[in-house]
Amino acid sequence: MFASLAVYALLALKICAVGAFPAYESLAGLSREELDAVVSSTKWVPPPPPPGPLTDQSSKLVHDAAHPYQPLQPGDQRGPCPALNTLASHGYLPPLNLENSFARFLVYSTFLVNGNPITNLMSIGDKTSLTGQDPPRPATVAGLDTHNNCEGDTSMTRADAYFGDNHSFNETRFQNMVKFSKKYGAGKYNYTVAAQYRKFLIEDSIKHNPQFSLVSPRLFTAFGESVFPINFFIDGRDTSGQLDLDVARSFFQNMTFPPDFHRRNGSISNFGQDYVTDLMPNFKPGYNAHGVNSYVHDPTSATLTQPCVRYVNFVNRNIKQLYPNPTGILKEALKINLQYLYEATVASGDGCTQVFPYGR
Repeated sequence: MFASLAVYALLALKICAVGAFPAYESLAGLSREELDAVVSSTKWVPPPPPPGPLTDQSSKLVHDAAHPYQPLQPGDQRGPCPALNTLASHGYLPPLNLENSFARFLVYSTFLVNGNPITNLMSIGDKTSLTGQDPPRPATVAGLDTHNNCEGDTSMTRADAYFGDNHSFNETRFQNMVKFSKKYGAGKYNYTVAAQYRKFLIEDSIKHNPQFSLVSPRLFTAFGESVFPINFFIDGRDTSGQLDLDVARSFFQNMTFPPDFHRRNGSISNFGQDYVTDLMPNFKPGYNAHGVNSYVHDPTSATLTQPCVRYVNFVNRNIKQLYPNPTGILKEALKINLQYLYEATVASGDGCTQVFPYGR
């Protein structure tokens, strides 16, 4: 349902980040004493440093006798991420060989907006009191279901939030994935299919979703999630690069590893994303401004070739909107997690200049 940030594999399995935030209630009505009182009543768990790369990055059995499939029980939650849902169903968090800097970036960009910085807990689904007392508003600590935080439009197997349910498996979406796999991949999901299906998903949302939006950081994750199933849902002993659709359904709908499933052999990030971006070289971030079929470019958003703009905007806009005036241990927790985010950004090869919204 939720997890300690120390187990970074839990958060890193979802290619997701933060989109534009809605307007939140101001903190202007709260005194410094009131803000401190809220934070001081919550147990402080200092953010631990992230672990380094796995020592053993070979393929290994992860669907074993010690980790059988466990159906949902009363009170359990699942969210928009099929990988996290599957791991939760098996009761443990086996690393699936995400490249370390990539995994760390996903962890901290997700946790900073969806998790509780004080308790170091985050829901993989909807908001829950089990992550501890919330920091002062406008922070939401709302879990991965929150629209345009982690979840976003043009999901492969989940409907856009405008249509109601943005986190449950959607058979219509999956059948579109099947159709494109048959047309472009001889019945398998591969990088060619990923590109064509991503193009369709964007065009379909522009055509049918009057509130459609695809801006940074969701822009980056939408393209990245297209290749994620190829890189991580194919058995590690299979080097074909062709995802069987029954296996895809096992993850996306049934939230379970296929029998005898082995994780991939060797770490990887979002390899193959260039196949997707190359099909749409002129695509720009934007949104439907006046209902369906009114897509306009958003010049304030980072493009796919501007990772440092993405980083700076994420810190100075998204995080500052949620935590405009943190104090005490909340401020300290945010600074630590932002430092880990920046270190992951640098480690991934992006030479971005660090920003300090709360001072050094």
